[in-house]
Amino acid sequence: MQPVLPMIQSTEHRQQFLSGLYGGLLENGIRYFFPGATLQRVTHGAEDMPGLMLAVANGGEVAFEWMGTGYSLTSASKLSDHERRLLRSIGMVLSTRYQMVTNQGLAAQSFQTLRGLPEDRFVSAFLDPGPHANAEALASIPDRVADAIEVLRTSSMSTYENRRIATGVLLFGSMPEPCHESPVTSATALPYTSTLTTIRSFHRLCDGLQTLALVDQNGHLAELIDVHEWAEPYRDMPLAVPTATAYEAHARATLCGGHLCLILSPNGEIKIYSDGVLVFRFIDGKWHLMDARHRYEMWKHAVGSLQLADRLFSVAMNLTESRRGALFVVLDDHESVRELVTQSDLLDHVNHQHVADGVSTKDQLHYLLRDKSIFDIPSTVLENIARIDGAVVLCPSGDLLAFGAILHHHSAVEGTNRTVEGGRTTAALAASRYGTVLKISEDGLMSMFRQGQCLWEM
Repeated sequence: MQPVLPMIQSTEHRQQFLSGLYGGLLENGIRYFFPGATLQRVTHGAEDMPGLMLAVANGGEVAFEWMGTGYSLTSASKLSDHERRLLRSIGMVLSTRYQMVTNQGLAAQSFQTLRGLPEDRFVSAFLDPGPHANAEALASIPDRVADAIEVLRTSSMSTYENRRIATGVLLFGSMPEPCHESPVTSATALPYTSTLTTIRSFHRLCDGLQTLALVDQNGHLAELIDVHEWAEPYRDMPLAVPTATAYEAHARATLCGGHLCLILSPNGEIKIYSDGVLVFRFIDGKWHLMDARHRYEMWKHAVGSLQLADRLFSVAMNLTESRRGALFVVLDDHESVRELVTQSDLLDHVNHQHVADGVSTKDQLHYLLRDKSIFDIPSTVLENIARIDGAVVLCPSGDLLAFGAILHHHSAVEGTNRTVEGGRTTAALAASRYGTVLKISEDGLMSMFRQGQCLWEM
């Protein structure tokens, strides 16, 4: 019996190590994707095989259990469907990995499936849970999303002829759709993995904007496509959420069939589209769950006009691509503009001095936009106006009240908020006391403010 005791002790230590490791990985994964939420351990019971069991959300709190430990995740608002789905995906990936490392046969033959960053796998499981259903699936089903992300990550660190690489891929879906047949893959087709990036001419095959690589359901590079031709059958189908003009075809390409589109943009950003919506962005070294449907619904509800909400959101998405800051303010009450904006910044202010008199000021150009609605102005012109330092202020009907306006800040707002960010955020918080604000940052992120609070960032 003597030799058995060390074996038992060793097994116990191994289980304790794995329990601590996978508990830590779970907590790190949740804090990565939910940085504004509070995660706490509330109970601790007997250790068990990992599996994330969610309870019914109660307001801004959701309770769950992991390996015998109870957790509470609390946020400012109730988790959306996509956020709850991401939470389950984190648990799914880690549970499957635990099964694999504790199964000697599978671990030995499929160790490569554990490579890469955990957050990439969490994104993959959100978009395509099939390979992460269990250890056997992970060992036998290609993780096409994770492989594609690795290709784009590797490409983002390279240049071609001293220029940053832009590329993209469409992963053919598994659901039937009438417009595209499954690709016929050559017997010599290569897997779409990071190994392709060692072929110098690979990066010339598709640019991500006009052309994409098409990957079949087995993870092989099947052919090259023009994304606009691919999306042509869906040109009249409405998008649930406006997107940047440059990537509208990419969004439409995923409206049917369960296809996924991943793009490495010229800005070095990774975008992922699914079901016609931008779902994830990798920007500034971090993944962001866009939750675009939920957040766009919040924006529409606050603005109160579908046409106005759609127009401003579309322009804002284009501005994020150009990395130019902007601020849109939609007032609840037209009359409140005089509390927020200086008289000389209002479009109805008439400057009777002339440039010929030696006085040159912005308000001498107000006549160009006076009595105009944003629906009378081309989107490209509106984008240029929004790039001018200051805010674009509108009434609820969409009539322009001011552009390039410096907004008044009340001391109460400044005193409570402004050690955090710069002037544009200060202005957004102040203006949100009078209406709904959309802020576009020069780092490519967009935020919504209402009643003195930032409600979301994407």
